[in-house]
Amino acid sequence: MSTDTVNGDPTRLDAATLAARIHAGELSSVDVTRAHLDRIAEVDTEYHAFLHVASEQALAAAEAVDRAVAAGEKPASPLAGVPIALKDVFTTVDMPTTCASKILEGWVSPYDATLTTRLREAGIPILGKTNMDEFAMGSSTENSAYGPTRNPWDTSRIPGGSGGGSAAALASYQAPLAIGTDTGGSIRQPAAVTATVGTKPTYGTVSRFGLVACASSLDQGGPCGRTVLDTALLHEVIAGYDPRDSTSVDTPVRPVVEAARQGAAGDLSGVKVGVVKELHSDSYQPGVLSSFDAAVETLTKLGAEVVEVSCPHFEYALASYYLILPSEVSSNLARFDAMRYGLRVDDGTMSAEQVMAATRAAGFGKEVKRRIMIGTYALSSGYYDAYYGQALKVRTLIAQDFDKAYEQVDVLVSPTSPFTPWKLGEKVDDPLAMYLSDLCTLPTNLAGHCAMSVPSGLSADDGLPVGLQIMAPAHADERLYRVGAAYEAARGPIVA
Repeated sequence: MSTDTVNGDPTRLDAATLAARIHAGELSSVDVTRAHLDRIAEVDTEYHAFLHVASEQALAAAEAVDRAVAAGEKPASPLAGVPIALKDVFTTVDMPTTCASKILEGWVSPYDATLTTRLREAGIPILGKTNMDEFAMGSSTENSAYGPTRNPWDTSRIPGGSGGGSAAALASYQAPLAIGTDTGGSIRQPAAVTATVGTKPTYGTVSRFGLVACASSLDQGGPCGRTVLDTALLHEVIAGYDPRDSTSVDTPVRPVVEAARQGAAGDLSGVKVGVVKELHSDSYQPGVLSSFDAAVETLTKLGAEVVEVSCPHFEYALASYYLILPSEVSSNLARFDAMRYGLRVDDGTMSAEQVMAATRAAGFGKEVKRRIMIGTYALSSGYYDAYYGQALKVRTLIAQDFDKAYEQVDVLVSPTSPFTPWKLGEKVDDPLAMYLSDLCTLPTNLAGHCAMSVPSGLSADDGLPVGLQIMAPAHADERLYRVGAAYEAARGPIVA
């Protein structure tokens, strides 16, 4: 088999190229998978992107793909044989699912998540499970009970969160593809600060069965890659109706791969792009704003018509989100009661209530406890209408703002995050400062729409990655990929 790769190293190839070479018999999936496992062994002590590495299982899956190729069989999917990193919030029967929490340390699920099953059926070897903020609560992957992940662009800085492990695995060439989840920006913000691509699909189009819940009305699994096309290919693998998920939508998978290939031709004539006035503030980092303005200029040169759009209720998204999410967290995390699975603190003399209290005190981290308490308060008698009820009304107003905006334009754009990645430890004692990093991403989750972050270069302030966010209506995910691929092609490579 040929090993003609970038400098002889298959870890530097994009997923689409790897798949084509594997299916043509020019590379073996085993060699590609082993190269990524070797890369993990070589560098992950520095980045800590993975919580668990599944070498044996990944190589077995790769061997099955190679046997099928040798037998002349049609590949199980367009990505068959290309390995992937899986966020440690999806259940797996053959490796632990911890959600980066001590309360689930070492726990192995009796069933696979639907998304996990789809990856296996598609012939995609799973390299392992990636680090994250505990139960997907955070914007920096510093809330992991197993230590923070570091940004490959600058290891003194955060890789974003909650899916920092998946983003860092991509940026450090430990995996060509990754899976994340996006509750308020946990795919897009890590993508922005690591110069990778991440998409939050339309709510209900990727199954949540087996996704350990943070906030059920907001959580959405999605694809991550180093290119728009790679991300589109993965999107089509994981999307689709699932009767085991009561929120799953029975609609055809959107033609996102076709849209990405169309966009790569570089023509956005006829596309109307809206710049969201409320997501372009002087409080944002100057280098982020200048990068965004340059990206908008590029879209114009590609033929898009660009107009300013106002979404006046977006300014209340942060307050609304941080009442709705903790309220759902309070409900969802009640299941971790030391009685059924996970950690159990019991000296043999304690009552059930004491065991539960001691276990939750020992097993949950500070941020998880904070959100449980906020949510429990917001749902309590006498406060439900004043807090949670009002937040739901604001959520409706935000969705209406989107509807009005999409009457005027095809997609909306903004910076993905107001800031480049900050120093590890810089904001851990200031929750509000941490929450502000999600200002631009939250509205999409509240509305259930789709959005993507694509790299828009490096900030002139500090030379660190910046992301362009592209938003589209529900069930119009292909618009993201057309615009994202066109912009990516025109932007060219990002060089440090």
